[in-house]
Amino acid sequence: MDAIRRAGVGRRLCAAALGTALLLTAVGCSDDKEERQQKHRERGAPPANGAPFWVNPDGNAARQVQAYEQQGRKAEAEAIRRIAEQPVGEWIGTENPEGEARGLTEAAVADGRRALLVLYNIPHRDCGNYSGGGAADGDAYRAWLEGVIRGIGDRPATVVLEPDAVLHLVDGCTPAEFHEERYALLGEAVGRLKQLENTRVYVDAGNAGWGRPEQIWEPLRRAGVENADGFAVNVSNFYSTEDSIAYGRTLSEKVGGKHFVIDTSRNGNGPYQEGDPGERWCNPPGRALGERPTTRTADPLVDAYVWAKRPGESDGTCKGGPKAGEWWPEYALELARASR
Repeated sequence: MDAIRRAGVGRRLCAAALGTALLLTAVGCSDDKEERQQKHRERGAPPANGAPFWVNPDGNAARQVQAYEQQGRKAEAEAIRRIAEQPVGEWIGTENPEGEARGLTEAAVADGRRALLVLYNIPHRDCGNYSGGGAADGDAYRAWLEGVIRGIGDRPATVVLEPDAVLHLVDGCTPAEFHEERYALLGEAVGRLKQLENTRVYVDAGNAGWGRPEQIWEPLRRAGVENADGFAVNVSNFYSTEDSIAYGRTLSEKVGGKHFVIDTSRNGNGPYQEGDPGERWCNPPGRALGERPTTRTADPLVDAYVWAKRPGESDGTCKGGPKAGEWWPEYALELARASR
């Protein structure tokens, strides 16, 4: 997915440069670190509408809206606007993690919001499947992570850490010889990110349709969840918010009452129950957008509903889809039109 995500980085960083100028105007150039930190904390607080995260004005959905408008396709533009107006996760690429993280967080602060970042670069990622890749080795991952950390700085950010990384340790997908390194890298990542003053970290913890919480709680603990703000469930998946809350609450009991976030980006119609069980998660038809991102949730243990997966981007080359991470306007329209 990295190459596809990087395609929009240049545009985002241009916008971020403007965001930096606005930020300097908004918070001043004081050398007082405490004053700057307080302003960041204030700007990182959830707005009154309960949607604390930054909306990228140059995301794939926003550009699709513009394209449809230029073609006179007003109905399609209005449908895709349901995606474009919501904050979605920014998946940090590999070429310039420091610059990308800095640009995104500066733009978010300038808009009075938090950046929602997804870190997805663990070695042996996705077991070589549709989203295979990741850092070449542990040292390469650590260097990439340090770039992200320098880029975030003391600006407010919420990080979803390494989707599927723990899950694939448990289900046997990741070979056993890589397990200890992965646990170490995840634990280090949590520790380093939590040294940042305004960063919240949620370690990915699978979804309600996979296994049982008792299978993953100990691996999650080994991955450093006790030092994180909590864990994330349903990332890039389709299980209902109700089922995700039940799964998260059960898991929370086993990891010290940790809070969690739920990816509601595409769970409006719940999971797909037809076709090959091994690929029901991959571009399933008939799905819909779920609850909009917000901190006003149905359970006190749920810190937020987030759209970590960017609706309209392919899960992989299944069911006629393009490569994982590529924008697929036809699928985006299906999601938007089916949403309530």
